[in-house]
Amino acid sequence: MDKRYSDLIIADLSQRQILTPAQLARLQAESQQSGKDILDLLQEKKAASEEEIVNSKSRVLNIPIIDLMDVQVDAKILNIISEEIARNYNLVPFAKEGDKVKVAMINPQDYKAIETLDFLARQQNLQFEYYLTTSVNLNHILRQYANLTQEVSEVLESAEDLVPEEIETTNEEDMAKMKSAPVSKTVSVILRHAIEGGASDIHIEPTDMQTRVRYRVDGILHTSLILPIKIHPAVVARIKVLANLKLDETRLPQDGRFKIKFENRNVEFRVSTLPLLDKEKVVMRILDTSQQAINLENLGFVDRNYAVIKEELKKPHGLLLVTGPTGSGKSTTLYSMLTILNQEGVNIVTLEDPVEYNLSGVAQAQIRPEVGLTFASGLRSILRQDPDIIMVGEIRDKETAELVIHSALTGHIVLSTLHTNDAFGAIPRLMDMGIESFLISSSLNVVVAQRLVRRLCTKCQAAIQLPPREEEEIFTELSKIPARSLPPDITLARPLTFYKGQGCTHCEQSGYHSRLAIVEVMAATEELKKIIADGHVTNIDLVKGEFIRQGMLTMKQDGIIKAMRGLTTIEEMWNATKD
Repeated sequence: MDKRYSDLIIADLSQRQILTPAQLARLQAESQQSGKDILDLLQEKKAASEEEIVNSKSRVLNIPIIDLMDVQVDAKILNIISEEIARNYNLVPFAKEGDKVKVAMINPQDYKAIETLDFLARQQNLQFEYYLTTSVNLNHILRQYANLTQEVSEVLESAEDLVPEEIETTNEEDMAKMKSAPVSKTVSVILRHAIEGGASDIHIEPTDMQTRVRYRVDGILHTSLILPIKIHPAVVARIKVLANLKLDETRLPQDGRFKIKFENRNVEFRVSTLPLLDKEKVVMRILDTSQQAINLENLGFVDRNYAVIKEELKKPHGLLLVTGPTGSGKSTTLYSMLTILNQEGVNIVTLEDPVEYNLSGVAQAQIRPEVGLTFASGLRSILRQDPDIIMVGEIRDKETAELVIHSALTGHIVLSTLHTNDAFGAIPRLMDMGIESFLISSSLNVVVAQRLVRRLCTKCQAAIQLPPREEEEIFTELSKIPARSLPPDITLARPLTFYKGQGCTHCEQSGYHSRLAIVEVMAATEELKKIIADGHVTNIDLVKGEFIRQGMLTMKQDGIIKAMRGLTTIEEMWNATKD
C-alpha cells in the first residue's frame, strides 16, 4: 500500500485508541530499522484485528465495507473474473447490476490488481465498483468457485489414462509418472481445501470399493470427497514423496512431515501412514506455524478464571500446568500464556513436539527422539541456556517430571501439560510418577483443566428453552457455584435461556463456527499446598471444601455459563464433560 495511505491508516487506528502509543513507537522503530511498511508490520504482528484495520482503510480511502458471509454468488458473476486472478489479487466479484459489477478486495491500493480489472472492464464492456472486505469474507466467496468434488473430478477426467495403478519403487520412470500424473494435482487440491476450510486433520482411507477423504473441522470428522479406489496407491505414493518416506515400504507404519507455501504463509503437515489389510491409510495433521497465538479471553478464559491466571503469571517462579486429553487445546493455552510473559527483559526457551506456532522473541526447540533429543535431555540443555521462563510441551515420565519440579523450585517459571481428567487430578498423577508431595506443594502455582467445545455461529443462533428435567439438572449445578464467582450477567431466574444454531452459509449449515475452551482453574493456595504436603489428597471432602473456599468453578459450571451466554450449546457442554 502507498506509504502515505499507510501512515493515514495508522494515524486513524491511533486516534481511535486501537493502537497504543507504546505499540506505535515499537512499530515505527521496527519499520525504520527493517525498511518494512508500518502497516505491513502491524498486520504481520496482529497488533490490531483485521476488522479494525479494514474499518480504518474504509475511513481513510472512503471505500465501503461489505460483509459477504451470508452471500451466495451466482456462477455467472464469479466467472466474470477468473479464479486464478481472484486468488492472485485477493478480490472477488459478488454482485452485478446492469453493466456494473461489484468487487470486494483486501487491498484497493494494489495497482496491479486495478490494472488487471481495468483491462477486464474494457474487454467485457463492464464497470467495476470496489468494496473492502476481510480475508475471512473473501475466502468464503473464493470457495464458491469450485467445490472439492468438482475440482478433483475435473482433474481426474482431464487425464485419466495417466493415473498409475501402482507405484512401488523409486526409480526415475515412476518418479516421472508421479510428476505428470493428475494425482499430484489431486493431492494439491485436497491440501488446499483442507487449509481453506480450517481443518485440523486429513484422513485418506481405503474401503472395498473407494477411497474416502475426511476433514476434521472443529473436532468433528466430515467426509468431503470420494475417490476411485484405483488411484489410492498413487495418492499415498504422492504424499510419501512429499514427506520423504519410503515408497516401497507398505508393511510398516511410517511418520514424516512436509511444508507447503499457501497464501504467503508456511503450512506444515505431519504425515502418518498405517498398513491395513491390503492398502495403507494416511492421516495428516495440519500445523499453520505462521498463525499468531490466540489471547486467553478469546480462548474462553473469562471472569474469575482469567483473573486467577493473570495473577499467577505475575509470580517470579513456580509451575503452571495445563491438563486435558489429546486435542483439548492445551498447547494453544500455553502459547497464550507465553504471549503474556514474552517481554524484552526475559529469556523464554521452549521444548515442544511439535512447534505449532512461531513466537517472535522466544527460543523454540523441537524434540527429536530419533537422535536422543527427548523432553528430559532437552530440558537439561535448556537449563544451561540461562532461561527465566521454560515451556515443556508435555510431562511424559518421571525423569521429565523431576526436572520440571526442580526447575520450578530453583527460580524459573515453568509451563507444561499433563494428561488428566480434571485440575486436581494433576497432583496424584505427579505423585504416581514418583514426585514427593512436599515438592509438588512447594513448586505448584496453578493447574488448568480444559476441553474444547464448538462455538455457536453468531449469524444464526436462536434462543431455546430446555426440557424441565434437563433444566432442573442445570439449575442444581448452577446453585453450587460460590456467590462471588457467579458472573453478574448470569441470573438463576427461571426459565433458563440457552441457544442453538439454526444453520446458515457462514457455518455451512452446521450451527457452529470454530471452537472455544471450557475450563477449570485451580490455584495452589496456601491451604491447598498444606493439604498436598500433609498427604490428604484422597480426602475428597477436604479438597472440595478448599475448592469452594477459593471460589473455583468446575468445568461443567464454566460450560453452563458459556452456554447461557450463547457461546456454545448445552449439548456440547454435556459431551465435553461426561465421564
